[in-house]
Amino acid sequence: MKTNLVKIGNSKGVRLPKAVIEQAQLTDELQLEVGAGVVILRAIRSVRRNWGEDAARCRAASEDDLSDWDTVTGDFDGAWS
Repeated sequence: MKTNLVKIGNSKGVRLPKAVIEQAQLTDELQLEVGAGVVILRAIRSVRRNWGEDAARCRAASEDDLSDWDTVTGDFDGAWS
């Protein structure tokens, strides 16, 4: 896709079409990488964001009793003592 730099105050920028933003799943915060003749924008994703809430939902939805995992032993236990 060809585009042009546009004046934004004392700087210049690139307008990204809504479809491009949605396809790339970009958010308000981006990582900018610059190389020889190349500019790369990447969405910043917090990998562990909402893990606590997700874990709580899994625990609440789980019908399995996983308490038996606390008593699991194996031959390798002595190696870590």
